[in-house]
Amino acid sequence: MTSEQTDRTWPGEPAADFPGVVRRLLILGLDGATFDVLSPMMEAGRMPRLQAAVESGASGTLWSTTPPITPAAWTTFLTGKHPGLHRILDFEGYDVTTGQLRFNSARSIRDTRNLWSILSERGFRVGSINVPLTYPPQPVNGFMISGFDSPGPEAPFAYPPDLRGPILERWPDPTSGKNWRRKVLGGEALFRENVAYLMRSFDQSAQMTRWCGERFGWDVLMVVLKLVDNLQHKTWKYIDPRWRDRAPSRRDLVVKAFSELDVAIGRVLDYAGEHGAAVMMVSDHGHGSLEGKVYPNALLSRWGYLKVRTPVERAIRAGREKIGRNGRSSASQYAGVERHLPVDLSRSAACVMHAGNAGFLYINLKGRQPGGIVDPSEYERLRDELTERFLAVRWRDPQGGEFPLFPKVHKPEELYGCTRAEEPWLPDLMLIQDDRLAVARRLRGRTVVEWLPYRRLEGTHRFNGMFVACGPGIARGRQVEAHIVDCAPTVLAMLGLRIPEDMQGKVIVGAFERPPRIEKQAVRSATNVAASEHVYAEGELETITTRLSDLGYLE
Repeated sequence: MTSEQTDRTWPGEPAADFPGVVRRLLILGLDGATFDVLSPMMEAGRMPRLQAAVESGASGTLWSTTPPITPAAWTTFLTGKHPGLHRILDFEGYDVTTGQLRFNSARSIRDTRNLWSILSERGFRVGSINVPLTYPPQPVNGFMISGFDSPGPEAPFAYPPDLRGPILERWPDPTSGKNWRRKVLGGEALFRENVAYLMRSFDQSAQMTRWCGERFGWDVLMVVLKLVDNLQHKTWKYIDPRWRDRAPSRRDLVVKAFSELDVAIGRVLDYAGEHGAAVMMVSDHGHGSLEGKVYPNALLSRWGYLKVRTPVERAIRAGREKIGRNGRSSASQYAGVERHLPVDLSRSAACVMHAGNAGFLYINLKGRQPGGIVDPSEYERLRDELTERFLAVRWRDPQGGEFPLFPKVHKPEELYGCTRAEEPWLPDLMLIQDDRLAVARRLRGRTVVEWLPYRRLEGTHRFNGMFVACGPGIARGRQVEAHIVDCAPTVLAMLGLRIPEDMQGKVIVGAFERPPRIEKQAVRSATNVAASEHVYAEGELETITTRLSDLGYLE
């Protein structure tokens, strides 16, 4: 962080454009939360504070981004722009000009003028706690504690920088970055330890909200309870009605975890109430069962578009890489897909370079990627051909039902309303899999679909997130439906600010007793930090890789 950034000054008092609907706003993020899970918990009396908030305010489905994955969705929340404009599609990104993969960070976002910078520039005091993809933290008129993409407590996860010490004195694990622990003989005791850690993170987030809020003061304060997502990833089979009764003790412990989540929600609601603040409760995506994995590169190999190296070729390549590293660590901030796949790109026309809640397919285009082999005159024909082939693939599930393996295949520029000339970094195709499956980049021999046994069943993302608003100015008992891109303009309108014309969302007017005043304004382009800038050191990169792999994001 430069001295210019740390020495930056902000206006002394909030300067709204016109009277707002609310004076203060507290935003509570519940990562991965869905009414599919929360409604039954409320009906069973397990989450009374959440139920009271729903009944006293406006609530409904908050649709996620395509793909519905954490970094894309929370960045859309903060910018009011779809992923095609803020440039975050996944935890990883592929650089078509270098042929290298990189981990995304806050410095990979094209437009850094997000909610925090807009509000800070207008004199609003802001606070951000554990919001994903805010590492490294940006200077704001207030404070920022980065999310789980922070490498760990040794990293500069806080702004202002001198906040880091006092935070660590109180909470040695401020970003809740501990992985789900596994042992061969761990059994029930280890399962209880893992769930207890998740429950403690909920309480810790509520504590941090109050402590930081009182230390700095605030007009808009946001905290994300990230491990709501981890809880569902790791314990879905104890939530799902199809399987939950197989292990009653584990089921009951998971239900207890949601009750503890409700306690934390209540503490945050109480704190907001003490300051006369409205509350916006949101999730970045929903959740559902993960019952298998699909390997699209196996299909590309089967169809002849992707060429796999022979075992001898792999051994020769590995030897050359070892010599080239000269004893340095094999981890790299920038590495080609060949580090993850035994693929020969010099003979391959297409490859899924990375995969999250979608498969991101790139054509190996001459003049774009290093060593591209597909002539530009063949580009659109090949895209159409691949689209048709993936859409045509049908599969059978373990119960014998037939289904389309990839029900949707997008040309991203059409999905996001841009052109390839404007956004040449976009993947050439985005493969959207059946929602019971996760897309994996790697190859497992000739396997195309791998169905998981009961012991390996987990949870994965869905598009249907959740929205709740309550407090001053909010309509009581009203049902609303919105998209996560609508949240940033809604926040600005609530506070009496004009909405930058490049925001793509709409104000969620149905959430209010009286519609807020809505006006647009012309905006300047923000300075973009180059996406190629190094953020993580080698050891930090290994930590992030392990953390994301633990949740199944980097297969």
